[in-house]
Parts: sequence; structure tokens; C-alpha cells
Amino acid sequence: MTGLLVSAVIPVYNDREALTRAIPGSLSALGEITRDFELIIAEDGSMDGSPECVRSWEQEDPRVRLLHSDERLGRGQALNRAFAKARGEIICYYDVDLATDMQHLPALIRAITSGYDIATGSRLLPGSRIERSGGREIASRSYNFLVRTLLGSRLHDHQCGFKAFNRKRLLAIIPSVKDTHWFWDTEVLVRAGRAGYRICEFPVHWQQGTKTTVRHQDVWEMGSAILGLWWQLHVAKD
Repeated sequence: MTGLLVSAVIPVYNDREALTRAIPGSLSALGEITRDFELIIAEDGSMDGSPECVRSWEQEDPRVRLLHSDERLGRGQALNRAFAKARGEIICYYDVDLATDMQHLPALIRAITSGYDIATGSRLLPGSRIERSGGREIASRSYNFLVRTLLGSRLHDHQCGFKAFNRKRLLAIIPSVKDTHWFWDTEVLVRAGRAGYRICEFPVHWQQGTKTTVRHQDVWEMGSAILGLWWQLHVAKD
């Protein structure tokens, strides 16, 4: 579909079991899109054998790259580090549990080749099909409502872990992004929107995984992060 090198990044923290499905699934899906790709596993201080799992794949397939951190950086910082080292002109990332159906990967990449700066899957658009618990559904809709209301975003789903970027445009905005963990996704989209980036949001099929690393503490921190970003944008004017 594209002659451009594509860098796919999977953030990982104690996800050895999920990797056994995510790596071969990614190689297959990416291979149907382009022959020119790399798969970067942004492994963030795991202690469950995840690095060893990736190294075994790395030895078998040169398209697989392990980016290991001895200490926990946080999801956002692990992604920043991977994006800085990625070789592709197009960068995408998605969650290790493959919660978003990989059938949407060609559309994600195609949005960037057609001129968008950022493309993101959405679980909250008409046409989206989601399978998750009622509690998480309410929390997600409430969170995104607050982001739209307080931060002026026009997007519907800011936290879907299924995004692609024009690498040059992404690297230009990353220095302004302060969050290093779960709020990173939202902050990137909000700042990009305010900077006039072209963002494509499209509906996806998404299924809640059996494991989640989002804690109640993360939810409270993300609520505080919304207010913090509002302050930066409207009061501090950084």
C-alpha cells in the first residue's frame, strides 16, 4: 500500500503472555500493508520475562526491535523514546492486547499517506463497535466529555490506543507534551488540534482485554491532568 517505511510501536509493561499473540499478529498485519516496516517493542521495565520473549523474536526476524528500559519510564515516556529512535516516516502504535481489531490498521496508515498528520481510532463514534463493561464505558464517556468541554477538543475518543502519525510532525510537537504516562495520548491530540494539525478520527471495533494496567490511581491522576493542561493552556500560556 505504501513505499514509505512504517514504524509500529507496541508499549509493553509485564505483558509477556500478550506478546506471544501481538508480535506474530503484528508481523502478519504489517506485512499485508508494506514490505518496509519495523516493529518496535517499547518495553518499560518489565519483570515477567517480556524482554527475553522479545529478544527471541528479534533473533528470528530482523524487523523486530526491542527497546528495553531497566527502570519504569511511564507509558508516555516509553513511547517518546521509541518514536525518537524509530526509522519510519510513518509511525503508529497500538496496545499489546490488540484490543482494536487489526483489520483497521491499513486505514490507520492510509490516513497518514493521504495527508493527515495524525490518525486515531475511536470507540465513541457512530459505527464504532465496542465490547467492554458498563463501568468502563461510563468512565470513558465521562472522561472524553470533560476533555471536549474543558480543553476544547473536537475529537470524541482521546485514549484509544490505536494511533498513527507523520513522524516529522509528531516530533515537532512532542517537546511541548508534559505528561509521561496515561494522559500522554490526550495531551498529544489536544496540543496537535490547537496547533492546527490535520487529525483523522474513525470508528473501530474494540474489545476490552482480560488484563488492564490502568489503576484507580491512574483515573484520578488523569482527571487532575485535564485540569492541569487547562491551566497550562489558558492561564500559564506555556
